[in-house]
Amino acid sequence: MLNSSQLQQLQKLVGTQHVLHERDDLWVYGHDGTALMRHLPSAVVAPGSAQEVAAVIQFANQEGLKLVPRGSGTGLSGGSVALEQAVVLSMLRLNRILEIDRANMTASVEPGVITAQLHAAVEAQGLFYPPDPGSMKICTVGGNVAENAGGLRGLKYGVTRDYVMGLEVVLPEGQLMWTGSKCPKDVAGYDLKQLLVGSEGTLGIFTRILVKLLPKPKAKRTLLAVFPTMEAAAATVAAIIAAPIIPATLEFLDQITLRCVEDYAHIGLPTDAGAILLMESDGHPEVARSEAEEMGELARKHGATQVTMAQSDEEGVQLAAARRMAFPALARVRPTTVLEDVSVPRSRLVEMVQAVRRIAESSGLMIGTFGHAGDGNLHPTILLDERDGDEVRRMEGAFEQICQSALELGGTLTGEHGVGLLKRDFLERFSDPAALETMRRFRSVMDPRQVLNPGKMFHNRPRREGQLPVHPGQCEPLLEGLRP
Repeated sequence: MLNSSQLQQLQKLVGTQHVLHERDDLWVYGHDGTALMRHLPSAVVAPGSAQEVAAVIQFANQEGLKLVPRGSGTGLSGGSVALEQAVVLSMLRLNRILEIDRANMTASVEPGVITAQLHAAVEAQGLFYPPDPGSMKICTVGGNVAENAGGLRGLKYGVTRDYVMGLEVVLPEGQLMWTGSKCPKDVAGYDLKQLLVGSEGTLGIFTRILVKLLPKPKAKRTLLAVFPTMEAAAATVAAIIAAPIIPATLEFLDQITLRCVEDYAHIGLPTDAGAILLMESDGHPEVARSEAEEMGELARKHGATQVTMAQSDEEGVQLAAARRMAFPALARVRPTTVLEDVSVPRSRLVEMVQAVRRIAESSGLMIGTFGHAGDGNLHPTILLDERDGDEVRRMEGAFEQICQSALELGGTLTGEHGVGLLKRDFLERFSDPAALETMRRFRSVMDPRQVLNPGKMFHNRPRREGQLPVHPGQCEPLLEGLRP
């Protein structure tokens, strides 16, 4: 824990009112969106400028303190959980949209800007920022960059990495660095910004972010198709891509998830359906209309029992609500929700969904699956009660089997949520040894005192031979010290 001298110095650096240290003020900072891995920080410090961030990091180096950057805390991999009684560095005071440059199609923002606020600001000027994570109404742009967040529009438009043009970063020893520019072509030296995107707060703290913008699509058409089986929905996805059509959105919900959504929101979904697909096309009005009509026909051809096309933007938002409500609808069913994130080649999507079904049956757990059908990114969601030790053990086994199944199908451990703490041990087990050692060495060079986000992504040192991996239910202290 911090001693009184350290606490006073932090208060001097950022202002007394911007340092929390009383136990009752720290509860909310003890977990992220998983709400499963809980570790109470020793304090929360909220700097108000890049210079204050640098001063805090320099002080942490002097005093041997650990720092964990945090935005809104909506992450789903334990990335902003404060291990080793670290100090949480809250970036929410840095929340200004600094510039929207129409001539160069860019926006410059501070890391605490809420993603949906950036969307609204640029769209008011006829521009478009495509990354749209499911938590966009509350997540921050800085968190999106740290995790390389995806979203529903990832199939057509890509992920956060594809829109970052420049970064102002405070490095782990306190130096302030700028990398990147407004130039669409910039190959001067190593592309440091792309290394920093997705680094999960381990290589530096973002204080300013320059993002690329696009023209706002003139029109959008939204469809919702209902299928008797997940296999029929997947066949439709394959047919759409082969058409070839690249939709702005191509999302699916399995039967368990759509039943939970309907029970939660009462939006008229058929609860006996095997799966639903949410499809969106955007662009020129005629292109959006014709693509939407063709997708509807392909859905019917491959067994859709119902296809609904929105007749207005408002109706389109209502149809899309089914997908955006998936996580909150599932989360209300049981006390604890473990939201998985694996990706497979989209040609193996059905096999992965089938594997999840088998794992659910063999483990006796309730697992709802939804995700990005167009790019093979699934979110199997395990519902349990963490107070039940047997359920936790079965969840740990299911969690490992899901990851193993994804890898066997040519996939990857995480498509957009990051490694953090949740998948740290899986990354170590399944990564190429040379690649893992290169990452570990690079991090050690950048942060020799291990000040930033310790214990995330991978262990600072290799695990001992025979040492078992840590699964989410084993992250200690799971509950100790956090119940009021």
